[in-house]
Amino acid sequence: MEVTRRDLFKIGAVGGLGAVALAGPWGGGLQGKEASELRDRNFPARYASAFYRPPVLTPYERTVDADGAPLHRYEVRQQAGLARIVRGGLLTPVLTYNGTVPGPTISVDRGTRINLRLRNLLPLVHPQWGHALDTSTHLHGSASLPQFDGYANDFTYPAYKKYYQFPNHQPARTIWYHDHASHHTAHNVYSGLAAQYHIHDEAERELLPQGDFDVPLTIGDAMFEESGRLAFDDNSTSGLWGDVILVNGVAWPVMKVQPRIYRFRVLNASISRSYRFRLSTGDPVTVVATDGGLMPTARQVTSWRHAPAERYEVLIDFRRHRGRRVELRNSSNDNNVDYDYTDRIMAFDVLNVEPTKTRYDAQGVLGPDPTWDTLPTTLVSSETMDLQESWSMKKRHFRLKKNDLGVWTIGDQRWDDVVASGFTQVLANPGLNDTEVWTLENSSGGWFHPVHLHLVDFKILSRNGRPAFDYEQGPKDTVYLGEGETVRLLVKFGPHEGRYMVHCHNLPHEDHDMMAQFQVGNPGFPDPNDPIEAAHCVPDDDV
Repeated sequence: MEVTRRDLFKIGAVGGLGAVALAGPWGGGLQGKEASELRDRNFPARYASAFYRPPVLTPYERTVDADGAPLHRYEVRQQAGLARIVRGGLLTPVLTYNGTVPGPTISVDRGTRINLRLRNLLPLVHPQWGHALDTSTHLHGSASLPQFDGYANDFTYPAYKKYYQFPNHQPARTIWYHDHASHHTAHNVYSGLAAQYHIHDEAERELLPQGDFDVPLTIGDAMFEESGRLAFDDNSTSGLWGDVILVNGVAWPVMKVQPRIYRFRVLNASISRSYRFRLSTGDPVTVVATDGGLMPTARQVTSWRHAPAERYEVLIDFRRHRGRRVELRNSSNDNNVDYDYTDRIMAFDVLNVEPTKTRYDAQGVLGPDPTWDTLPTTLVSSETMDLQESWSMKKRHFRLKKNDLGVWTIGDQRWDDVVASGFTQVLANPGLNDTEVWTLENSSGGWFHPVHLHLVDFKILSRNGRPAFDYEQGPKDTVYLGEGETVRLLVKFGPHEGRYMVHCHNLPHEDHDMMAQFQVGNPGFPDPNDPIEAAHCVPDDDV
């Protein structure tokens, strides 16, 4: 009878050769051989599958709004599906947007409004883990009105639909949409409900590669049962760390690239794992954008620390590597759980061809493409990066920790407290367009926390009294709060009034119960933009 990879691990451990049992928090380094129960013949092979680029979603209608501005209408369907991730013909049940994992990319020009019809065609309960598949879709990084922000308890039920409105008035950036249902975000995102969303503008189009050379990388990790189904073990709400690395839903893919400069939009969609990315050649990457768009100045780094939900746009120069393989690798960080192959992400095979040096402009005219061999230095500043600390009107200090009951909290608050208050309890109440300094202190004793503020971009003023890392010198909406770290953020609160969430984006932490809310301004009562009451889902008559 054939033994599984986990059986081999246990045999090795008995003989003194295996890793020790896992219990958090952990230090860095290799913690175990594997987490999956797959047999060897079913475990995905490294660098054996071709790179996959998710499809770009096409609007079903292009029109104009009452002011004459462009308005595009899209439909996204949440539905169950099957994915080919592991080998041997095994299929993995997943939750999808429009049948793919990750879901389709939405790409829009700045100033083009989007109306999104979101249809929940999922089963009533999750087929594996049994929780209700009521969903809430968050466009992470968008300055949306509260009722369209994916508030955790603003549910769209199976056989219902909701119409979201996204203004897309912000500068060019890589954002993403994902599920945000209260207490089940981790399971739903892990099952596949995540996808990228790109806002373009003239400055970004001029400075950075476009089209085939502008590549989304949605990176995650997973563990599997022997049957090929996803396994879920969050180590008593500490976090889930899988032994299979996925890029756009494919395990350790290989991408064929030309010997030129490419732009990669790197999203960490893992529910817990952080990464420390680097190239196998030792070459630097050029960081050109953070969560909130272009940095004022490009920064070259040989590695960068990347928490769940953060986005970094990097340029990789393949010109010197014709005919060679370049790997994107992972050196990891403290308090991840690392396995035999989690130090590899994907490979790039550089073709021995003449690179494309032309591109079409916005008018469809073919001309030279200066981005093929140009690494920009000066980019574009932003309102966020131009903020000055002297403008702040208030300073607030919040500790992130586990309380005496073993519940994750922010500022001694938890989401269950918000629910019990009738959704009125707030962590802070800044005025509309007020600028404040928020200090976040990690007092949790050994875990890192990626902290996300909805609605706003912020500027990192300092980390443990020192400047932010080079690659963080741009507008952010999620900050890596490492073990024992204290970060200071400069935030301007707007452009909308209302209630918005702040939470840890290690999703098992968020679900148990590291989420609170702040209120911008005084929207009045009843709130015309109440995040639950202002825009209900409605029955889907087409089901």
